[in-house]
Amino acid sequence: MINKVIGVSGNMVSVEYTGEATMNEVCYIITGDKKLKSEVIRVKGNVADLQVFEMTSGISVGDTVEFSGDLLSVQLGPGLLGQVYDGLQNPLPELAEQCGFFLERGVYMAALDDEKEWEFNPTVEVGARLEAGEQIGFVKEGLFNHWIMVPFQLEGVLTIESIKEEGKYSLNDVLAEARDEKGNLHQLSMVFNWPVKRAIKTYAERLKPEETLITKLRIIDTFIPVAKGGTYCIPGPFGAGKTVLQQITSRYADADIIIIAACGERAGEVVETLKEFPELIDPKTGRSLMERTIIICNTSSMPVAAREASVYTAVTMAEYYRQMGLNVLLLADSTSRWAQAMREMSGRLEEIPGEEAFPAYLESLIAAFYERAGIVRLKSGDTGSVTIGGTVSPAGGNFEEPVTQATLKVVGAFHGLSQQRADARKYPAIHPLESWSKYEGIIDQQKTEYGRSVLFKGDEVGQMMKVVGEEGTSLDDYIIYLKSEFLDYVYIQQNSFDPVDAAVEPERQQHIYDIIIDILTARLDFDGKEEARSWFNRVRQNFLDYNGKKWNSDEFNDLEKTISELLDDKKIGVEADAESLWAGESRRG
Repeated sequence: MINKVIGVSGNMVSVEYTGEATMNEVCYIITGDKKLKSEVIRVKGNVADLQVFEMTSGISVGDTVEFSGDLLSVQLGPGLLGQVYDGLQNPLPELAEQCGFFLERGVYMAALDDEKEWEFNPTVEVGARLEAGEQIGFVKEGLFNHWIMVPFQLEGVLTIESIKEEGKYSLNDVLAEARDEKGNLHQLSMVFNWPVKRAIKTYAERLKPEETLITKLRIIDTFIPVAKGGTYCIPGPFGAGKTVLQQITSRYADADIIIIAACGERAGEVVETLKEFPELIDPKTGRSLMERTIIICNTSSMPVAAREASVYTAVTMAEYYRQMGLNVLLLADSTSRWAQAMREMSGRLEEIPGEEAFPAYLESLIAAFYERAGIVRLKSGDTGSVTIGGTVSPAGGNFEEPVTQATLKVVGAFHGLSQQRADARKYPAIHPLESWSKYEGIIDQQKTEYGRSVLFKGDEVGQMMKVVGEEGTSLDDYIIYLKSEFLDYVYIQQNSFDPVDAAVEPERQQHIYDIIIDILTARLDFDGKEEARSWFNRVRQNFLDYNGKKWNSDEFNDLEKTISELLDDKKIGVEADAESLWAGESRRG
């Protein structure tokens, strides 16, 4: 009996089959002269439900279905960097060249160029005993040594029986032969496949994320840090700057490889990313940022089912490069649209809905995705990490909706964007009072907590002033308000168009925050509110100029001296709640 379609519901197709069917197995629905790729998402008796990664128009009851016997997988090997793929790892530039402006259904292309030759350098000899994930050699891929590894699916200890000498080889050339403990001989090349929904665990030990991932954004590195191998989310309403913040982070973050998963973003934003990234200069190398970037692209106009695949394709590639001892930053934009795809499929499957019709298992799926982040010690002794940052697009900026809440339960840092701050042109629009992090930043925690306390107190005074006005506010309260505004304007906000202020090195952040904390903790002597406002305006303007000057330049040092003199002119001591900060420290000159 031939496997045949017995029902079609949107992008879900039900198939009556004989033999065996496996969850996440790839199938091809043959309709006309097209073979449409799909994935098994449920098996009940002799009926399998498939989610189709293409538009399902034209599929009819009785159409033939081929079961491939392979799980939904990606091809891993040299040549991934600099590529733009869809969620099924089809290279989009090559697809566009073949199909034109409108992509055709049923067209699938090889992910990697199997004709290109790479210079192979062996690192082991005949007789070496290796396990899955260990290195047999490397090729040069851009800036990095791309490890050629024992495929992750091979079990036990393998003995190398032959290995090629240094030279140029293509992807599918046999580079080594290894025999496993059962006596089976395996031929090893530069490429192999790995199922996208299975985490790669060929490492020695999983470590606790402790080292700060430097982003060169002051509000993140100081107040709401992210750790290498950690997780964070960026929820915010439309237009608050989620995509821009991710692009700035990808450019300046202390990561080796950047992977961007555009899972359901609007086509206009994705096109902007695709146009800008090849033109962006990598501050690390002075070359194109695309040389160490992979983009997985599924826009909101593409078939819904492919959004889910794009997220898993991206994280599998991230884990692959982590296995080479590299630090990978994965940016998913936006996980809300990924969740909406899951909601649509759950509805097709007629499952009992959870809150707002999302599947009841939404939290576990989101948790499983973020749990694939982490920092690991490899069998070679090297360490590698995958840091995952996901944006969330809650309707109306409502952080109480299910996707945001499910994400907040599993991530280590929350960078909540504020529509009010975005409208006020405060960049980045991360709300400093609502956001939080479980990781340690680059500045002493006691000092950052004091800065946050000033922001909270200043916000309370600001709310009160909306009711009683400036006249009904005491001078002491007004000074607290001015201090909080000063901290916001000169440190939390950054000028992304300024070549100096756009990205601030950790040493500079620590230096200028010490100056700011000196101002925040100082007892200041003013005759009235007018004098206080005038003094803070002068200091603020000097500090904004100071932020734009090169580190340790003459102008930088002159402005720092001016700020110090302004402070000395009005400082008469230290606030009582700040004395512990300066215990054992000498007063700044």
